[in-house]
Amino acid sequence: MFLLLLAAAVFVGGLIGTVGVGGILLIPALSALAGLSTHTAMGTALFSFIFTGLLGTWLFQRHGSIDWRITIPVCLGGLLCGYPGSLANAAAPAWLLDLLLGAVIIFAGVYALFPAKGGSPEYRAMKGRGNFRQKLLLLAIGGAVGFGSGLTGVGGPVLSVPLMVILGFSPLTAIATSQVIQITAALSGSAGNLAHGFIDADAAVWVTAAELVGVTVGARLAHSISQASLKKVVSVVCIVVGAFIILRACI
Repeated sequence: MFLLLLAAAVFVGGLIGTVGVGGILLIPALSALAGLSTHTAMGTALFSFIFTGLLGTWLFQRHGSIDWRITIPVCLGGLLCGYPGSLANAAAPAWLLDLLLGAVIIFAGVYALFPAKGGSPEYRAMKGRGNFRQKLLLLAIGGAVGFGSGLTGVGGPVLSVPLMVILGFSPLTAIATSQVIQITAALSGSAGNLAHGFIDADAAVWVTAAELVGVTVGARLAHSISQASLKKVVSVVCIVVGAFIILRACI
């Protein structure tokens, strides 16, 4: 079981490094292979994403792939709207939230499979950079990601990557931004989980170490394949992850 858990963690790390999406798959692996409760599995997985995000940020920054003029407003929007999302979470049943989230992610994945025609109007507006409308768009993206994360309890990248791809950002830009977003989301969530004892320290050490191996390989892969191929990979992973979330809601 231990070796299977490490293999699953390497796989999840590879997904995080390659497409930014897939961390949610670590939760059932921790429950099934490490015997953790759902809350502890979620807390342990989220804690590990602090370190995958730090490594991913460093690796993508080393390649010059992170545009901080895009990333900082998105992260700020996420920080501002995460708490309101968590308040809204209390007013809606979890299964309904998961169904909506899964449907949105699948839609984004399917939408991204179709070729873009010169980029969306939103992305073309970003080309000029520096004006108020551009900053509002980025804050809105971050706000939607933060609110959705607080509402559903999933990490930011599972929402930010498909949303940014839909709006016409290059897959590599979306994935690079997601590396930073997962740090902010994981830090804020882990503070509460730590206070409630929802982090298993032993599992966190081994799982994080394995994930970091996967992130290193995944980041290298993300920079070695074409943007068109990377977009297809993002689309397929989003569809699979969205289907998994819906299945989890129905069980």
